[in-house]
Amino acid sequence: MTDAEFESLADATLAALERAVDRVDVDLDLQTKGAGVLEIEFADGSKLIINRHTAAREIWVAAKSGGFHFRQAGDCWRDTRDGTELFAALSRLVSAHSSTPVILAPA
Repeated sequence: MTDAEFESLADATLAALERAVDRVDVDLDLQTKGAGVLEIEFADGSKLIINRHTAAREIWVAAKSGGFHFRQAGDCWRDTRDGTELFAALSRLVSAHSSTPVILAPA
């Protein structure tokens, strides 16, 4: 996979994530912070930062509970440590940050 192919795939995933977050009824603020970076800020001031990392060809997530790296595997992105799918992991993280059960799904 070339850098351009990775960036296109990662950007499409980030756009799907943005749409998924827009559909949930949670008190949060979602902002694009430059190319390939999303920032989700919650009512308590905590944040999730999601960005593409071209050199590693991964999507990285920074949360108060730690950092997570996701690599393309078939038709989804999987955590490089435990294999959790990206949207499932983000559902868990958004739920924890917002204290509201959330299920994020690509559309």
